[in-house]
Amino acid sequence: MKAISLPQTAAETSRETSHPTFREAFRFWLKLGFVSFGGPTGQIAMMHTEVVEKKKWISEMHFLHALNFCMLLPGPEAQQLAIYIGWLLHKTRGGIVAGALFVIPSIFILWALSYIYVAYGHVPSIAAIFYGLKPAVLAIVAAAVIRIGSKALKNAVMWAIAMAAFVAIYFFRVPFPLIIISAGIIGLVGGKILPQFFLHSLDHDARATSSGEDIGVPSTTRSSLVRVFKISTMWIVIWSLPLALAGILLGIEHTVFREGIFFSKAAVVTFGGAYAVLPYVSQQAVEHYQWLRADQMLDGLGLAETTPGPLIMVLQFVGFLGAWNHPGNLTPLLAATLGALITTWTTFVPCFLWVFLGAPYIEKLRGAKQLTAALSTVTAAVVGVILNLAVWFGVHVIFPPGRNVDWFAVVVCAIAFVGMLRWKWNIVPVILGSGVLGLIYTLSGFR
Repeated sequence: MKAISLPQTAAETSRETSHPTFREAFRFWLKLGFVSFGGPTGQIAMMHTEVVEKKKWISEMHFLHALNFCMLLPGPEAQQLAIYIGWLLHKTRGGIVAGALFVIPSIFILWALSYIYVAYGHVPSIAAIFYGLKPAVLAIVAAAVIRIGSKALKNAVMWAIAMAAFVAIYFFRVPFPLIIISAGIIGLVGGKILPQFFLHSLDHDARATSSGEDIGVPSTTRSSLVRVFKISTMWIVIWSLPLALAGILLGIEHTVFREGIFFSKAAVVTFGGAYAVLPYVSQQAVEHYQWLRADQMLDGLGLAETTPGPLIMVLQFVGFLGAWNHPGNLTPLLAATLGALITTWTTFVPCFLWVFLGAPYIEKLRGAKQLTAALSTVTAAVVGVILNLAVWFGVHVIFPPGRNVDWFAVVVCAIAFVGMLRWKWNIVPVILGSGVLGLIYTLSGFR
């Protein structure tokens, strides 16, 4: 007699996920901090493989719901996703451990690489390696546009939103927050009047997230105004304390203090993840504050791609170079170290505030179609913002100042781009191989 498949009961569903001990989770987050290469897309994929597929700590749909929320927040979405998952598993202490260990290893690694860059970057061999890194970085960003776009742009409406975002930011310099907020509003309205375009594949997802999955995940605490006030006050004080010390000890005109203020603003207004943050930071740091040059910004991104941790760690490189070039009454190394630390602090500490403040509310809204439609529309707009970054990098790499088309950059970028998309090359070998090619090409006298 043929067996009949029955819907899973709540008890059966609860066995789909397992709840780790705090020690188990701590070991995982520590390991992830040292091996999380590949930029935001690679890190998100790595977390998905570990916590959903292998360890089964949370379900597929719970993971995607958390990811959509983090994509809506300003700042690095990969670290915010780690905080969110850590909070789901062990509340505040779990979120703090997950978020902190996600970035701490890369802080020390990138500081050392930044010092090597400023101290020895003008040595011909070092400069040649960085020359090879630039087209690889361009290929990585371009591949990210394709990967994210293939998932987010499912119909003509989503394509139109992505292109509108690109035109708005590239040609008209429309601020990031306005683009993201507009996309969210379009998603909310579109989900009601044109659900066939904005809810194209979300009905199943909504049913899945509301079917009782993740019973093994602890229930969220009840939100209240008192809770919101306590969390906001505590994290704002933690966030602003180094700024206050820098202003008192160094003065409000010192580069270190100005970097703290600027990157605090960036933490509030830069939506869409690392690739969306970089155009804003590049424009301000290079053109407005003149802390570093455009080619140095590209070098920093290449360094960040070769280290574990969030891609947005490139901002630490910006803070390091800005203070090194403008040390004031400090030695360059001390100023650069303080600039790197205050930049990193003001970039990542706000992530804990956003997640701890919003996660309980978002958990209550799992399965809400209108929220999911808004988040999906925001993701489509982010594709346009990342395309803007790719074009910005492309102009500086392929058409360097004072020269014609750099055909070496074109060839290396094309090979890396096709390799990552067609043959699934990993980012780290691409970066290292491009650096070696740059060294060989330069020292052979072709450049």
